[in-house]
Amino acid sequence: MGGPSYYEFFAGGGMARAGLGPGWRCLLANDFDAAKARAYAQNWGGEDFRLEDIHKLTADDLPGRADLVWASFPCQDLSLAGTGKGLDGARSGAFFGLAALIAGLRAQGRAPKLLALENVMGLLTSNGGADFIALCRALQKLGYRFGALTLDAVHFTPQSRPRLFVVAIDRVQPIPGDCVAPARSPDWTSPRLARARENLPGDLAKDWIWWRLPAPPLRNLALADVIDPRPRDVEWLDAQKTTRLLDLMAPLHRARVEAAKASGGKMVGALYRRTRRDENGGRVQRAEVRFDGVAGCLRTPAGGSSRQSILVVENGRIRARLLSGREAARLMGLPEDYLLPKRYTDACHLLGDGVVAPVVRFLAEHLLEPLAGAPTAPLLAVE
Repeated sequence: MGGPSYYEFFAGGGMARAGLGPGWRCLLANDFDAAKARAYAQNWGGEDFRLEDIHKLTADDLPGRADLVWASFPCQDLSLAGTGKGLDGARSGAFFGLAALIAGLRAQGRAPKLLALENVMGLLTSNGGADFIALCRALQKLGYRFGALTLDAVHFTPQSRPRLFVVAIDRVQPIPGDCVAPARSPDWTSPRLARARENLPGDLAKDWIWWRLPAPPLRNLALADVIDPRPRDVEWLDAQKTTRLLDLMAPLHRARVEAAKASGGKMVGALYRRTRRDENGGRVQRAEVRFDGVAGCLRTPAGGSSRQSILVVENGRIRARLLSGREAARLMGLPEDYLLPKRYTDACHLLGDGVVAPVVRFLAEHLLEPLAGAPTAPLLAVE
């Protein structure tokens, strides 16, 4: 069986696998969450899956020699909704378990050619930027050159989900010239990434690569296109609860609802409950809505405020409910036959922790596959 091969760590329900596609061969997938392991096995089979804490794995547990390691390592200590502990946190610190595995593979002469690390944008600024420097330092010590890109799922699905993708290549591997850009791309480099790159120490900056990607594709889906009229796992709020939800809105967001009513058509908005500061410095719960055809970033259901809802305004009528599991799966770019956990909360947890499949496909098609498939390309010196 041909095609490049990979290990997938922090695999969850295999959304990176869905994005990489059938042209890639999975040698091993790993996660420590039993519920996610069941979802993975339902969709991909369990033959390649290893349910284990990454810190307990060794290089001897990894079969063969993979072209790629994909790792969407935990973001809970890095995201805005997390604890803010950075790479020192119990969850996001799992990156160093991954680094130990790669070091073990290199000692055995089986180091993967490529690494692809996905995380939240907070990695760039956690601990004052020290975490990003530490990650780059770890990659350098493991024998890799590296670069990063910021890709927002909004270019691919109707979900605002900016994420950081660090792509590293073994320093002995040749790099096709069309994979490298002479400077950062405004399409794929956020201001935070640009600042993080500028703040790298000189020795790390010498190993930095600005990766080249084509311009973002034109998305042809809006939030309304993924909404079911009669979802199975969630119910519409009654009139009293809908009114209470509207009462939580600040004037700006209530005005958006009134404008949607005045439009005369059907408008589907994404709605979150958030805790905001009031004019006296206290904390107050607010409902915030957007009608731009895009959902906010899906999150794991750690609390009621992190669950995203929809607000449908049609013929002067306002209805609200939680986003269904299948609708969330569509926002993650998963096919209709992707099997979700039966419990709604489990489905939300699986999807909120995942990576958007079409983003992975785009990155694979335009960067990972050219890098993996070019063993004889002329060596490009990257300063």
